[in-house]
Amino acid sequence: MSLNLAKGQTISLAKSDATPLIRVRMGLGWQAAQRKGFLGKPIGPKEIDLDASALLYSGREVLEVVYFNYLDSAYGAVRHSGDNRTGGDGPGDDEAITVDFTRVPSEVDQIVFTVNSFTGVTFGEIEKAYCRLVDEATGREIARYTLSGGGSHTAQIMAKVSRLDDGWMLIAIGEPASGETFQALLPAIDNYL
Repeated sequence: MSLNLAKGQTISLAKSDATPLIRVRMGLGWQAAQRKGFLGKPIGPKEIDLDASALLYSGREVLEVVYFNYLDSAYGAVRHSGDNRTGGDGPGDDEAITVDFTRVPSEVDQIVFTVNSFTGVTFGEIEKAYCRLVDEATGREIARYTLSGGGSHTAQIMAKVSRLDDGWMLIAIGEPASGETFQALLPAIDNYL
């Protein structure tokens, strides 16, 4: 059973038998809100290009970033599925980032996941946006965070996974931000390291 995450909530990334998860997928999905034309008649959705990114940190230093233009981290630990420029292409995730914890270099202690509206469309124009964590071995959804409430922001600092002595922990951040690329979010991310 999947857990609906609330802002600030944390969960251990260990299976029910206490063994750690090996590979997880952070999936992102969205649809454009219906636009209205003359006299309020629906004219169809606007294409929206959201971009998922994963920033690999050692302490407060960014070591590497995986995003639509850099799909694989060193050692293949973190992989991006590729750029989806419209969203809402049907069931399933529109973009995904897979993390193989067995391949994450030991100096990486945090991985921060962000979402940016590359074209500057605000989250007020986006519907049914979500971020979810899936166990790649079983396909089971572990947790889901719904991007609700719209707003005038163009980005979100979604979540981070932090290395602990005995495994990894997911922390839902869900912080609205402004910026069309992950680089614009670096000062805001700093508050969550």
